[in-house]
Parts: sequence; structure tokens; C-alpha cells
Amino acid sequence: MAKETFEFQAETKQLLDLMVHSIYTNHEIFLRELISNASDAIDKLHYESLTNRDILEGDTAFEIHLTPDADAHTLTISDNGLGMNKEDLVQNLGTIAKSGTKAFLEKLKEAQDSDSTDKDLIGQFGVGFYSAFMVADTVTVVTRKAGEKQAYKWESSGDGTYSLEECEKPKHGTTIILHLGKDFYGDKSEENYTDQMTISGLVKKYSDYIRYPITMDYVTKEKPKDADGKTIEDAPEEEKVETRTLNSMQPLWTRNKSDIKPEEYKDFFKHQFYEWEDPMEIFHTKAEGAVEYTALLFIPGSAPFNLYYTDYEAGLQLYSRHVFIMDKCKDLLPDYLRFVKGLVDSPDLSLNISRELLQQSRELKLIGRNLEKNILKTLTRTLEKDRAKYEKFWAEYGKSLKIGVYSGMMTGENNVDKLKDLLLFMSSKDGKLCTLKEYVGRMKDGQQKIYFATGKDKAAIDAMPQMELLRDRDLEVLYMLDPVDEFAVQAIGEYDGKKFHSISQGDLDLDDDEYKEEKKKAEDLAKSNEDLLKDIKDVIGDKVADVRLSNRLKSGAVCLVADAAGPSIAMEQAFAAANNPMLKARRILEINPNHDLFGRLQTLHAAGKDSQDFKDYCKLLYDQALLLEGILPDDPAAFANKVAQMMAK
Repeated sequence: MAKETFEFQAETKQLLDLMVHSIYTNHEIFLRELISNASDAIDKLHYESLTNRDILEGDTAFEIHLTPDADAHTLTISDNGLGMNKEDLVQNLGTIAKSGTKAFLEKLKEAQDSDSTDKDLIGQFGVGFYSAFMVADTVTVVTRKAGEKQAYKWESSGDGTYSLEECEKPKHGTTIILHLGKDFYGDKSEENYTDQMTISGLVKKYSDYIRYPITMDYVTKEKPKDADGKTIEDAPEEEKVETRTLNSMQPLWTRNKSDIKPEEYKDFFKHQFYEWEDPMEIFHTKAEGAVEYTALLFIPGSAPFNLYYTDYEAGLQLYSRHVFIMDKCKDLLPDYLRFVKGLVDSPDLSLNISRELLQQSRELKLIGRNLEKNILKTLTRTLEKDRAKYEKFWAEYGKSLKIGVYSGMMTGENNVDKLKDLLLFMSSKDGKLCTLKEYVGRMKDGQQKIYFATGKDKAAIDAMPQMELLRDRDLEVLYMLDPVDEFAVQAIGEYDGKKFHSISQGDLDLDDDEYKEEKKKAEDLAKSNEDLLKDIKDVIGDKVADVRLSNRLKSGAVCLVADAAGPSIAMEQAFAAANNPMLKARRILEINPNHDLFGRLQTLHAAGKDSQDFKDYCKLLYDQALLLEGILPDDPAAFANKVAQMMAK
């Protein structure tokens, strides 16, 4: 057969240009594609040999061999798989839109073979092959189909045509020779694909778990040795060729869990994800059905320092048939599980899928939902069966779950039902962590609300004057020590019919006769001191929405609370810390009518509401309330001077 020239299918040149410049933005993945195709070709031959042993031609040592040649500026990828004849070359390499593997699977369907091996044969041959033109000026393919005698040479420069001619090839399989472009060879090139270290690194990165050995010859020079094994120093060096296998071949996640030792999981986690500490939790799952996948996930022993910063890159590694596709796939798990590391391997995903298509992938969404359920189920079981282990997890990652509750409300996702029973809060009962279920389970008879207090730490909350009344009545209070805590409980709204209530917001609404009586006394006293309260408000100005007599204070003189209809003071401060000062609480100054200070205010007011002493007392009262909330006065120096002046009197 003389050399013939063919034109690609009409739209092939346009599709080739689209793939090279749009789908493939990373040059180095060409090697992943070609190795994957070689693996598929061996898969096909192996399958055919199940019913026709002769097709192997005595060659049962399957292998993919790489040969970088710095002098010739070439990289060669060879396999001893099924190979192609002339018709296969025209169909598979002459037409991007048609995949040889697709035709092969159609043949399997006709045979009505439902064995799971079929899915392992899904590949992208005839599609990923064209990524070779990203790095090669010319691509040469020499191939012979197993069971046939004639070999063929296919060659193209990606210019819209290709040539075909008969040739000699002693063994079945395919050899692809990439005549590299000037930017992709040589020591001065940023991407030198004739460098053995570069090639070895790419195999480790993208194709480490291809099931067949990927080999490369290493040439070393050394002096010969005599019969006793001693080096002959005055003899010239001799070249020695050593063939090394570059990939590990069997992915850990493809093995049965019962065959994997805990140390193997831990070593894999540290090596694969550059961790130094053992994982806290391991999830190894395999699923079949609507979508087939294997997942190997880990919760690291410690949270990274930047977990909640924008520069943290969350996401799982994505594989298709053990071939690496993507390093940080963010579309598998919700953001509140961003701390989970691991990988997913699914034969139902295309090797050439883009990030945009991933976001729309039905299979990926189904996998993600299943993984989320599995992780939450495991966390729930840990909370119930191993409280110490769960509390260790909570110390590292509890904030993520609380953010998940709140952010779900913002994005329209209902994470509340998924996460509310996994939340822990410190309790005033014993200073230990408790769940919402545990809190509600030990509420006092008649108690209708879940009381909580917000502060920087336990000591700060315990020192709040509002806490005294609840302690006296033996009412349990949950401590909100993280700015996101209050946002989370606001998103939950209520638990088991019990609404959340901040002790620093609105009326406490305690359901007992003593509280109701104290409330009535405060209301009556407020009426008789209406002018006093109004004048205090006038002195403080618009810094507060109102000044009231308190029925929540015992020994404390004053406190600052927020109106029940708006955000709390703690929530206002959280937004301010995030450089978003738009959210403002309606601050209310509450004064204890049973404190000696109230009597002093009455005396000063009776002497004249315009006196400097009265005004100083009003301002100091407000600044004191701010300090009790952990907020600095607007003018700390003026506050300190006023205190010093009064102490000197």
C-alpha cells in the first residue's frame, strides 16, 4: 500500500482547535490522555483474550513504555494492547467526534454482556489522543492490530490532513511518537518533555494507579567488575540500561477494606495529601447502582490554620478509572465539609470533563449527596458512641458545621435538619459541652425557651449581670463563645418547639410568679420616674434607643441589652469586625432600681437635670454598660478621667 493522504472529517479541524485551546488549558495532561488510551487498548485486548487466547500471540506481559529522546526531540509512548488496523485508524484518529471505545462498547451491548468489566473499558480514545498536538508539531502512530499481520503508520501535523501507509511492526499494539515543538524540549524550556525526571513526575501525578506497569529505561554508566565483584578502576565505563516501573499500579482505594491495614491508610493519607499527622477519621466506601464510584476520604487530625480564610483551597481529588482528572473538585461536598480531604474514583465520569461541565454533572451531584450523608452519619454515630472522640473533632471543625447551618439559610439550602443535632455548646450547668437535645431534655418544668449568652469566653459571660437572675433560678444557659454561634441559633430558630432566647435581648419572659411580680414593680416604678429615665436618655443621646428600669438585674447596677425585634449587640459587633457596620442593634440601657446607684441618680436629678454631676453619672453609666458587654467606650480617656474625678471627691 502506497502512502495515502486523507482529510479529516469536515468539522475535525475546528473541533481540534476548540479542544486544544478551550478544554485543555494544561499542556502536561497530554501524557495522562495517551497513557489512558494505552491502558484502554490493553483492557480491550485482555477482554478479547478471554474468549480467544491466541490473540495474545504469546505476549501476556502487558506494559506501557515511555521513551524520551533528547537528541531527536521526541517522546514515544508504546503499548502492547489491541492495536488498530486501517479502518480503526480512519474511524478513531480521523474523526474526533467518534470514539473507538464507544464503538467497542456498542459491540459489547450487542453481545448482551452485563459484566461489570464493561464499565472499566469506557475511555476516550479518539478524543484525548488529540491533546498530543498541544506539545507536538507532528504525531506519528505505528500500530498493528492483534490477530492481524499488517501494520500501519499514521501521521499528521494537525493541519487538517493525515497520511496512512503500510509498515512493519513485529508486535501487536500501538506506538505513538511525538515530534515535540520547540517550546517542549531542551533544558532551557519550562516544559521539557524529553527530561526523564519530568516524565516520571507526570506519571506519578496523573497515572500512578493505572493498572498496568508504565516503564522507562534509565541509562547509567559505571566501571565493570571482575570475577570477584571488585570494580576495575582502569577500565572504561560501560553503559547499563535499567528498566524501571514508574507507577504503583494498584490504587489503595480499589482494594477490599478488610485487606487494608490501618497503617496503610495512614501512610497513604500522609503521602497523598502532604500531612504529618494521622487522620482523625477514615471513610472508605464503594457504591454501585445509579452511579458507580469509590471514595476514600479523611478528616485530618488538626485543622489547617487557614481553613476559614479565602486562600484555603477545598475540594477532593477526582479520578476516572484510576486516572487523575482534577486536584481540587469543590463540587462534591458542601462548603461546611471543606475540611474533608480525599478522592473519588468513578468510571461514570469523563476524563475530558471541564470544571463548567462538572458543576452540571448529575453523576457528580449524586455522588456528592451520598458522600455528605455518609460523613454526617459517621459523625452522628461517633457523637453517640465515642463522645471524647467527637469532642476532639468538634474542637477542630465545629465552627465549620455552625457556619454550614447559617450559610445554608443564606443560600437557600436547608442544612439545619442535617446539622442541628451535631452542634455542641458549653453549658452553665457544668461547664461542659452539650447538644441541643441534651439541653432540652433537662429543661425545668414549664420552661419554654433555650437561654443563651454571647461573650468572648466563659469568665466574661459568668461576669455578666444578666446571668445572676438565671443562676438564682437554676436555669441553664448555653455559652456562645464564637461570633458565628448566634448566627447559627438564629438560623435554627427553635429546637423541639423551644425557641432560642438571648439573655441580653428583649424580655426574659420567665414563667414564674416571682419574676412576674418583680416585672410589675419595675413597670410601676418606671412610671413614677418617667422624667428621670427620659432625661438620662437625653444625656446619652442616640447611642441608645431607650432607657428602662430592669427586672433582670440582681446585684448589678446596669446592663446593655438589645431590642427583641432587631439584631443583638453581639451580632452587631460581629458584622463590625467584618467591616460591615450596616447592621445596628437597638441598644437599651437597663438600670437596676434596687441598686444604691439608682437612688444617687434620683438625688442628682432632683438637684437639677442640667448639673454636670448628673450628666457625668449618666455617661459613666452607659460606658460601664459597654464595658460589661466587652465593648470599649467611645472615648476611653474621657471615661478614665471622669472615674478619677469622682474617686477624688
